[in-house]
Amino acid sequence: MKTIAIDFETANEQRGSACSVGLAWIEDNRVVRVEERLIRPKSMRFSSFNIAIHGIRPEHVEDAGEFPEVMDEFVDDFRDATMIAHNAAFDFSVWRSCLDLYAQSYPELQYLCSVKMAQKAWPHLGSHKLNILASHLGLTFAHHNAAEDAAICAEAAIAIARSLRVARIQDVPDAIGMKAGRLFATGYQACTCRKN
Repeated sequence: MKTIAIDFETANEQRGSACSVGLAWIEDNRVVRVEERLIRPKSMRFSSFNIAIHGIRPEHVEDAGEFPEVMDEFVDDFRDATMIAHNAAFDFSVWRSCLDLYAQSYPELQYLCSVKMAQKAWPHLGSHKLNILASHLGLTFAHHNAAEDAAICAEAAIAIARSLRVARIQDVPDAIGMKAGRLFATGYQACTCRKN
């Protein structure tokens, strides 16, 4: 079972303005590979607000590939994978918006939200933001760097599975009443959790 954490950074408030993607591969409950790629948005409009968050400027991405070229590198990895994102509603809306912008079909995969997982596994934490989870797990990272965010998301998912005493991250949804989200050629289904 392929499991990959993903994180996007955007150039502006438009979801279709991805300027960076980070990926972290999980095998045998360990992070085994982390990658980051810069993305040249179709519209090169960068907002000062977004630049202040992630530090990526237009000059950093002018030689980068556009979304289809960057993501095509990982197409085999994504096929039938379980993807995880911290606040999956955001990251998967970025992915869908970028695919829509280039009139590309969605990949076939299921996805989990590590925010929802953390809320169920560690309800005692006052917040379930990525930096709070990193601190809870004794990890340090450069927040809003897509690769580091993806790696911390992956580490959190591994720790959540361990704390719930399930063998694999894919078993977490059954343990907490979560329904995995899905992307498929004709659309998507959101990741949802049963209310307590």
